[in-house]
Amino acid sequence: MITQSAPLTAAIRDQFAHVASCPFQGERIFFENAGGALTLKSVVETSATFAAIPDNQGRDNPASAALVEVIKQAKADMALFFNTSEGKFFVGESGTELTFRLIRTAVMGSAAGGVVLGSSVEHPASRSAALHWAEKAGKPYVNVPHDDATGQVTPAAYAAAVTPDVRVATILHTSPVTGIANDVAGISAAIRAVAPDAFIFVDGIQHASHGHIDIAAYDIDGYVVSPYKMFSRHGYGVAWASDRLTAAGIETLKNGPAGNWEMGTRDTGAYATFSDVVKYLDWLGGEVSDATDPRARIEAAGSAIHAHEAELTNAMIHGTGNLPGLADLPGVHILGGIENPDREGLVCFALDDVPATTIVDTLNAQGIRTHIRRADHYSGNILTPLGLDAAVRVSLCHYNTMDEVRALLTAMKDIAG
Repeated sequence: MITQSAPLTAAIRDQFAHVASCPFQGERIFFENAGGALTLKSVVETSATFAAIPDNQGRDNPASAALVEVIKQAKADMALFFNTSEGKFFVGESGTELTFRLIRTAVMGSAAGGVVLGSSVEHPASRSAALHWAEKAGKPYVNVPHDDATGQVTPAAYAAAVTPDVRVATILHTSPVTGIANDVAGISAAIRAVAPDAFIFVDGIQHASHGHIDIAAYDIDGYVVSPYKMFSRHGYGVAWASDRLTAAGIETLKNGPAGNWEMGTRDTGAYATFSDVVKYLDWLGGEVSDATDPRARIEAAGSAIHAHEAELTNAMIHGTGNLPGLADLPGVHILGGIENPDREGLVCFALDDVPATTIVDTLNAQGIRTHIRRADHYSGNILTPLGLDAAVRVSLCHYNTMDEVRALLTAMKDIAG
């Protein structure tokens, strides 16, 4: 595991920009990764390189040909990372924009009648898109309730709600509020057992940086990530669409290439920076395993990331050394439960006697960056049923350290005391 090697931890941290300090605040511990992970230095360099190139794809010159090859390689890298040999990858404005686009295509391209199925645990990106286009298409929206105690929605919950007339179903891979992952393969199987022809969409935005993705195992039609949450940069999202979703009647230029999801000239730098992420994970997989196959190294990296983050979140919850954990603090509420094996690099909590905003502000003043989640249109679906108006989200990634966790627990001991 990553934590067994201090030199490897140092090598990992050295590959990220601003890992220990903020250019505006100074030294700080970054526990706000769910809001946007740290950026690879290679991504910064690649962004600058491609931002300076004036050429477009599709022209008859060497620069244009080179850009086309960069995009081709990036799509191959995406197929490696997501583990699929079919379908199409493309970039868009953001993960949210691509979520709306894929769900719109699925709902409007599905057979007449029927219903759209989704769950109450979902981020408003997929939930809003599904509700909006279900209404436009005249298809009732059916809600699958999540379990408030675990912060999850299960295959059994979907199985209880799915009917043969489900045309489109949406799934959240991991919650950005609780950090708890859902069983995508199990939920997809439950849907397919009753509605085999449904289009199934997955929001993987929160999950992508915390563990491997395996589209080949999911039996789905769409998957979206936001690369700025997985070590790349802002300004684009990445989508995968199955061949049958592409055939559902996508928006594209009239008389243009069939099945082309891409609108206008693409940002080659966006594609290239995703390749940087895949190269980094390939390197990491080689450091934590003896694997030589690229996909096996990607999987090894995902396993090591998950194990390291589990060690940190367990220490955060239960304490380390003589430091009490968050679960030991008086009047604490830990979203998703104290013991939840599906937690991915995130602990969200509230204290009865100290407002969440006070905790976040006090931590920030001590150089510990966290985030407040309020019972608003982003997080109200999770917080309101728990009777919470706000909570503190502490989100980490594999470059965070046990020393940083100790610093947080030391600060929280004073705040709660």
